[in-house]
Amino acid sequence: MKHIIVVGGGAAGMMAAIWAARNGNKVTIYEKNDRLGRKLFITGKGRCNLTNACDVNELFEKVCTNDKFMYSSFYGFSNDMTIAFFEELGLKTKVERGQRVFPASDKSSDVISVLSKELKRLGVKVVLETAVKGLYIENEQAKGVYLAGTPEEPVRSDSVIVTTGGYSYQATGSTGDGYRFAKESGHKVIKISPSLVPLETVEDYPNIMMGLSLKNVRFTICANQKEIYSEVGEMLFTHYGVSGPLVLTGSTKLIPYLSQTPITLKIDMKPALSYEQLDQRILRDFENKKNKHIKNALDKLLPQKMIPVMIEYTKIDPEKPINAITKAERECLLKACKEFTLTFRKLRDYNEAIVTKGGVSVKDIDPGTMESKRIKNLYFAGEVLDLDAVTGGFNLQIAWSTGWVAGVNQ
Repeated sequence: MKHIIVVGGGAAGMMAAIWAARNGNKVTIYEKNDRLGRKLFITGKGRCNLTNACDVNELFEKVCTNDKFMYSSFYGFSNDMTIAFFEELGLKTKVERGQRVFPASDKSSDVISVLSKELKRLGVKVVLETAVKGLYIENEQAKGVYLAGTPEEPVRSDSVIVTTGGYSYQATGSTGDGYRFAKESGHKVIKISPSLVPLETVEDYPNIMMGLSLKNVRFTICANQKEIYSEVGEMLFTHYGVSGPLVLTGSTKLIPYLSQTPITLKIDMKPALSYEQLDQRILRDFENKKNKHIKNALDKLLPQKMIPVMIEYTKIDPEKPINAITKAERECLLKACKEFTLTFRKLRDYNEAIVTKGGVSVKDIDPGTMESKRIKNLYFAGEVLDLDAVTGGFNLQIAWSTGWVAGVNQ
């Protein structure tokens, strides 16, 4: 019986431990937190978007970095297999809008609970509140780990699986330990940055509209006047800028262009209408309210919270009656509705990022086993690798699939 050490008890770590134990190995998880699955607990606002029920081929389209590396993982342990795995463990699931899969109970704690029970059933030893400070490597082979706060004598094992996560949500223990382990053992680590993260803007308009959620709008990002992202969906104004599904997904496309300026964010409030169609609609609204001041005449066109902002943005006198609005002012309002433009300042930090972009270079990892090409019996899985995807359950699927590959290859 081989002894396998798993460093990190998150999604990938628990999955790797379960499958390594199912293969008849003795398995130990070392987790620095006081419980397993700290980050898993807060995903999906505490509901845990487990995976996505799309066709397995679509998974690759949703991976932003190194999608080809995921071929063995996604086909070896697909999203359908993930759903079946959790159902087998006793977790009922449901599919919501966008094919997102959640536990039927809407409780992420239930996901952690069924995984913990399976670990216990398989006899996996879980050591909590114990940080790994380094890998024990001899003759280019991983032979165990060094624990923090203990003598220099290593805990020996036949192989080590590193599933320490990324650098986002650091309160959950994701402090980049795995990147250090990788560098110290001769692996290349691709520069990291926050991803699936809200955006700060130069203008204060979002602060005035804080809490306003927009649905069915088009959000476009331009870098140096070149369009790099444009999608229709939901977004949210915050005290510092913009957030919500459209913005988070857009942030992943923005990262390679951070050095380019200016970066602008455009919102089309009425993407289903052409300029001409929207102009006709504005004219109809104006016809019905021609004696009202403009500040009281836009409630059918815009959300209430946005009206004072749009009037300030267009520099139209709020007290001006509709019948005195010029054609040029109307066209200015029309353009503002179709191209409300904000200037990007910066990404929010890792504590607000859902995932980390960058990580251990996949060129150093065998995609069929997750074993290092540099150090024998050393494996990496999950967010510590240079893999990331858009929102919708795809990042967790990367964790389940790569964790499975690392586990079954023990």
